[in-house]
Formats: sequence, structure tokens, C-alpha cells
Amino acid sequence: MTDTIELLEAIGRDASLRHASAAELTSMLEQAHASEALTAAVACGDSARLSEELGHRPMHLPQITQGPGHEEDESDDGDNEEPHHPPAPDQGKSSSQL
Repeated sequence: MTDTIELLEAIGRDASLRHASAAELTSMLEQAHASEALTAAVACGDSARLSEELGHRPMHLPQITQGPGHEEDESDDGDNEEPHHPPAPDQGKSSSQL
């Protein structure tokens, strides 16, 4: 598998390989003794065997992570409301001193 990853990196770095035809790339991979899965993926355009070789496991996220945020916490017309200020703390004066 390490050789497969190294060959994929080489293809990505070399513009002439990245834009080569499937036949040219297949021939190059055969000369480099690439894995059968990589060679078949290039020749047929089907990456299923390559995914199997690399150990790809599809990840399915739980749908709850794709849910909306907490919109209900926000006010719809926040521009019309005055900001809420907590009452001023009592300064130790009684009502008779006011």
C-alpha cells in the first residue's frame, strides 16, 4: 500500500502524469510495478478496488450533527427591543434615606 500512495503522490506532483491519458498512465504504472488495484483503477476508471486496497471505510455521520443551530434562542426583531440591563445594586441606603 505504501508504494500505491507514493505512486499517487508522484502522479499528483508531475503535471505530465496528472494530465496523461489512461493508456499512458496505465503503461507507466505497469512499468513501475504498481499494484493491480491501482493499475485497474486507472485503466477502467473504477476506484472500487483501490478503495478496498487502501482500506476505505465510508463514514456516515449521524443526522443530528447536520441539524440547525439554536435559532430559537435569538429574537426575531432584536432591533426594536431595548437592551436588558440588570437593576443597579443597592448601595446600602435605606428607602428612608432617599
